[in-house]
Amino acid sequence: MRTLGNLLWFILGGLFLGLGWYLAGVLMICTIVGIPWARACFVMGGFALWPFGREAIDRRQLTGQADAGTGALGVIGNVLWFVLAGLWLAIGHLVSAVACFVSIIGIPFALQHLKLAGISLAPIGKVVVTAEEAGAARARNPSYGR
Repeated sequence: MRTLGNLLWFILGGLFLGLGWYLAGVLMICTIVGIPWARACFVMGGFALWPFGREAIDRRQLTGQADAGTGALGVIGNVLWFVLAGLWLAIGHLVSAVACFVSIIGIPFALQHLKLAGISLAPIGKVVVTAEEAGAARARNPSYGR
């Protein structure tokens, strides 16, 4: 079912928003200073292309340890990201979600777009894992995020 969902997603619009993430990553690389954001763009671009059966979770939740992307530098990076690119990618995902919600069959795609819109606002410090890995990380760290 995941494969079918991902193929339909890819054909019906996931390709364009995935390419938007990759374009943002290429633009960030061109600035040299934006290389840390470019890495997040490429990770999230792959997620935007094939989102079913995968989740983006905080690296701290996965590893149990803080790092530069999950601490104060990550917050600063996410604020800069929001201003430069995150808002625009989120708007693209929100517009796509509204278009998908119009039809009943598009509701699962709309929900994926809403998930990606939230991630596009602050992707630094996130990692994309399978749904099973995300569930295992939540089981290991039940108090994380409270």
